[in-house]
Amino acid sequence: MAYKRIGAQTVRLETPPSVAAGACVVGQKEGEGPLRKWFDYISDDSYFGQESWEKAESVMLSKCFSLCCDKAKLAPSDIHYLFAGDLLNQCVGSTFAARDLPIPFYGVYGACSTMAESLSLAAMAVDGGFADAACAMTSSHFCSAERQFRLPLEYGGQRTPTAQWTVTGAGALILTAEGNGPYVTHITTGRIRDAGVTDANNMGAAMAPAAYETLTAHFADTGRGPEYYDAIITGDLGRFGHEILTDLFLRDGVDLGPCSTDCGRLIYDPAAQDVHAGGSGCGCSASVLCGHILQRMTCGDWPRVLFAATGALMSVTSSQQGESIPGICHAVALETDGGF
Repeated sequence: MAYKRIGAQTVRLETPPSVAAGACVVGQKEGEGPLRKWFDYISDDSYFGQESWEKAESVMLSKCFSLCCDKAKLAPSDIHYLFAGDLLNQCVGSTFAARDLPIPFYGVYGACSTMAESLSLAAMAVDGGFADAACAMTSSHFCSAERQFRLPLEYGGQRTPTAQWTVTGAGALILTAEGNGPYVTHITTGRIRDAGVTDANNMGAAMAPAAYETLTAHFADTGRGPEYYDAIITGDLGRFGHEILTDLFLRDGVDLGPCSTDCGRLIYDPAAQDVHAGGSGCGCSASVLCGHILQRMTCGDWPRVLFAATGALMSVTSSQQGESIPGICHAVALETDGGF
């Protein structure tokens, strides 16, 4: 019997896993933004000492994992499962970062929702008694993503006002069966939602309906409203996607309020940095969660956070064939008091 399920899409974790540590690594552009003080490591070399951007992404993720283990005071061998993913074909950023680690590995892909997806699976593994410790981590790299999904940087293509800037960043969280929190208390798994958007440079519009559906399901399943949380943070809808999400809720008579924001809006300074609609890429929500959000929770600013990462489930092939862009959103409730 699935006794931990509440409602149609949500599970309530019986023994909420504790966040033992979080770490984030970003590139130079991200380090010049407003969240600079929350990042663990900022590199001024987009290659991270490597000969290609794809190799750089793996090194960035490896460094992030190592920092997270150090902060948690755990050896890699103490971690029972590793859930990781990125934006590259076959998730090579993650698999190459994990190939020398002595940890059973699950590669996951949810586009920009990957951090919430990997965190959900890691939390369920610990709560289910299958692991004492599990790690969730995710990365993206501006240059490797541009080469795979759009056009090589050398082409110098124009960016539309709705376009977002793929974050060069990585985030890792280690969950343990025991600890002082914050705790993962509820998980609302999203369903694929296709709003018919075909513009690959307007991913916020493609993902916003999925965020609306998942958050609506979370509120209905848990009986909680937006006012329960100190912060409701999506990622990465960017400026336009977040405006659409806000409007969709207002049509229902629900005001998400000032506690609602988006990782893509937080990570860059739109006035000083040319990022158009904001940040994107699964490294965006990962680095914001594992740095800014986690530290705001541990210092007492945000005791209850609803983290809802969104993904545009597109590929170059599907876009070239004229397919629309399906969206997905997974929501994870993090609470310093364990939800009790």
